[in-house]
Amino acid sequence: MKLVIDTEEKTLVINNNEKEQMLDLYSKEAFEFISHQWLKVGWNQKYPYTFSWLGRPIIQIPEDMIRTQEVIYRVKPDVIVETGIAHGGSLIYYASLCKIMGKGRIIGVDIEIRPHNRQVIESHELFPYITLIEGSSIAENIVATVKSLIKPHETVLVILDSNHIKAHVLAELNAYYALVSPNSYIVATDGSMQYLYDVPRGTPEWISDNPTEAAKEFVKAHPEFVIEQPEWGFNESELTNNITHWPQAWLRRK
Repeated sequence: MKLVIDTEEKTLVINNNEKEQMLDLYSKEAFEFISHQWLKVGWNQKYPYTFSWLGRPIIQIPEDMIRTQEVIYRVKPDVIVETGIAHGGSLIYYASLCKIMGKGRIIGVDIEIRPHNRQVIESHELFPYITLIEGSSIAENIVATVKSLIKPHETVLVILDSNHIKAHVLAELNAYYALVSPNSYIVATDGSMQYLYDVPRGTPEWISDNPTEAAKEFVKAHPEFVIEQPEWGFNESELTNNITHWPQAWLRRK
């Protein structure tokens, strides 16, 4: 596909398989095409690796962070379970939201919590809101430990951000979905892999081996869940779609 931006004519020309389409450069459709390409180039340049939250690298783009905040504030979960800790930035981010709301705590699971990351997370001001669990997120004993930390009738939201291959994400979905409260979510992050397979840092297999494919397969077997972008709480534009590395990530329990 070729995109030609003409700032003088104010057009975006899209040439896809010899079919040409011309759009108003300042239209909703042009914005979505350009944003999609921006996401791909930005990921290849490691743009998500340039952000931190309260001192810890978070490895998310601000768009996904803000959209997640909107959901967390609306759902007001008692517990947020996140698989995949890395540097701990997202744990600190969710913990800061819990502190602001006066409600909630975080359970973070990772197959390896590096000593330096553990030390910094445990010494952070917001660590009282966080429980760290080291081990495979799909190991039976780890899943059982997570479940043991959640009380009956607590509102739970789950975010899957560890190993992003389809098989692992599907195993996580099957391991944690029962924890999710009605009208809350289990989130299969980083489905943008399906679009990144052809960038220099990508892998061809990602076109089908990605979290979105896991989410699609999961909902076929679990009709109590639906893949649904959470409604924006505020919108004075004609835009309707997230600019996101998490396409079709939000699985809402009906």
